[in-house]
Amino acid sequence: MHKYVNTLLPARQPPLQTIGFLQWLKLNLWGSTESAFTTVLLSVILILTIPPFLEWSVLHAVFAADADQCQLARDTGACWGVVVEKYRLILFGRYPFEAQWRPLVATLALTFLLVLSCRRENWSRYLVVAWILIWLLFFALMGGGTWFGVPTGLPYVPTDQWGGLPLTMMLSTLSIVLSFPLAIFVALGRQSDMPAIRSLCIVYVELVRGVPLISVLFMASFMLPLLLPTGASPDVLIRVLIGITLFATAYEAEIVRGGLQAIPRGQIEAAHSLGLGYWQTQRLVVLPQALAHVIPSLMNNFIAIFKDTSLVTIVSLYELSGALGLAISGDPNWRPFKLEAYLFITLIYFAICFAMSRDRKSTRLNSSHMSESRMPSSA
Repeated sequence: MHKYVNTLLPARQPPLQTIGFLQWLKLNLWGSTESAFTTVLLSVILILTIPPFLEWSVLHAVFAADADQCQLARDTGACWGVVVEKYRLILFGRYPFEAQWRPLVATLALTFLLVLSCRRENWSRYLVVAWILIWLLFFALMGGGTWFGVPTGLPYVPTDQWGGLPLTMMLSTLSIVLSFPLAIFVALGRQSDMPAIRSLCIVYVELVRGVPLISVLFMASFMLPLLLPTGASPDVLIRVLIGITLFATAYEAEIVRGGLQAIPRGQIEAAHSLGLGYWQTQRLVVLPQALAHVIPSLMNNFIAIFKDTSLVTIVSLYELSGALGLAISGDPNWRPFKLEAYLFITLIYFAICFAMSRDRKSTRLNSSHMSESRMPSSA
């Protein structure tokens, strides 16, 4: 018997010129003439803008809720005291002051579930049950009174007093949840072999995409009650939610249709040859692949829906940006410092949108890994 001899050479460290921070700078910032020019240009812009901004926002800023002190430092520093003084009105709108713990708990619960939903490993039927329970908790806390015949033990708060961040989160997440399944059916309808269904879906998509959201909100809020029987008009919050949902459905349907068209026809024919029906083919073969293709585009649309909720102010629903205007415009002492207040809600919008964009990246990577794991090995 021949004794096995390991003839493999031991692993060696890579050359020094290919590793390290300096080499990373050389490859990524100074690798070409265009890259070096862009690096120099951005460095000059940062040097010219960051020091003055830090002086204004931090070094010379006023953090106390003192309007007189803010007036003295108005030309030299920021007045973050406006956020300290008005943060409750900005975050919760006209909700009763003594009961603002209710929207706080409701928003924290909704945000916690959103964070869990951002991880693909948490996607299961239990997550659907958790969403139903969180929505029941959200509306019970926000509205109080009696819901579906069950008393909550909390004072009733009408929906026209809901506002701020809870209203923004509720309108955006609920419209996304409701519009997504509708968009799938509309996208399938546009590819249907039945001319009536296909034409109806085409007319709906093109009609909704041809008008701005502000017109849809106006129609849903003021024109819809005129078309309904007397006394049958739903609450303004429900009407606005319907308008945003129908508007988002049209755009999401076109995104999903793009994913459906990316699936080769041969896969559908193979599914039919195996005896799968239409809905089985869509559920097991087509939709999982199509939706995986369009996750980045869907996330972009979800972010747009979240930001478009600021338009509901025109129908007297004061979400986050509307609540800020309500808090600042009615107080002449703090009105000159609206820039700092808008920077405050800008950070909130950015944090939520950035989290959604990171979710898009992780979901796309997980989808690619799952696709690779399903590929047969060549062994």
